[in-house]
Amino acid sequence: MELQELLKLAIQSKASDLHLTEDSPPVLRIDGRLVFTDHKPLTKEELKKSIYGLLSDAQKEKFESDLELDFSLALEDMERFRVNVHMQRGSVEAAFRRIPIYIPNMDELGLPPIITEFARKPSGLVLITGPTGSGKTTTLASMINLINEERACMIMLIEDPIEYVHVNKKSVIKQREVFSDTHGFSEALKRCLRQDPDVIVVGEMRDLETIATALTAAETGHLVLATLHTPDAAQTIERIIDVFPSHQQQQVRLQLSASLQGVVSQTLLPRASGEGRVMASEVLVATPAVRNLIREQAIEQMPTSIQTGIQYGMHTMDMSLKILYEEGLITYEDAYAQVKNHEEFQQLLNDKDY
Repeated sequence: MELQELLKLAIQSKASDLHLTEDSPPVLRIDGRLVFTDHKPLTKEELKKSIYGLLSDAQKEKFESDLELDFSLALEDMERFRVNVHMQRGSVEAAFRRIPIYIPNMDELGLPPIITEFARKPSGLVLITGPTGSGKTTTLASMINLINEERACMIMLIEDPIEYVHVNKKSVIKQREVFSDTHGFSEALKRCLRQDPDVIVVGEMRDLETIATALTAAETGHLVLATLHTPDAAQTIERIIDVFPSHQQQQVRLQLSASLQGVVSQTLLPRASGEGRVMASEVLVATPAVRNLIREQAIEQMPTSIQTGIQYGMHTMDMSLKILYEEGLITYEDAYAQVKNHEEFQQLLNDKDY
């Protein structure tokens, strides 16, 4: 098996992912759907030989110790890949996520205009959330690129692993890879505050210490951009607060209500044309009313605030799905499958004033 040829096939097919699994042909994910290639099934020995051929001695040692390994792969004259190596029933297997070289701008991604305003904030916390494979990294990269083009900033990125590679324009950008350039997110974030940053980008807020340091950085005059694996704004707020012990949660609510600028929750759906995917989103803007809901532990009222906050740039996921369906970008079936409140969604479709 020639792994480099498979990676080229993934690029040519515009696949988002390549999966290598024992006793199966290589599998591509194209527009969200799994597609089996015409290659012969892979044996256990072929898999290990090909995957180990990508690893340094240090990476092999770490993988054999942890049985998990994440790293980025850059081959000559090819796009980059984010790689996860793992064990499955005793076999060494891998998943490759394709990372295009070109960073699309916000219009090309179809991002709501309010995200441009978030990127232009001088300080505060902006969270990009959604399931795995929903385009969070690309949204972050687009925001960083906008800042890089418009402002002279020191931008510090902490990633696991490095995905999009940024080139200095008006800003100076430093990209630190976890386990290669630093031991972990929380440690890198603490040290980062001593490195004169204006903008801090956290690839993922995974633990209490990382979240606590990110909140402190946002409070102290930095713009902090980060991701979380949460499906909507309300659950994002709850996740952040619930990470902390009960005796600290009121203080965290105060910190979060003061520093939060906004939450963007996103997912990718197949286009009705059958080619490519389109983003549906929910946007929460930290208005005075929203900040008060966070302070007063009234998170259950947040969906109502989003529904009534259209003038501030807010919208629910159901509103976004409705617009995409009416524009013919997604099918009714795909929209309906993602809807949270089916009765309200049907009302939205019948409401021509929205």
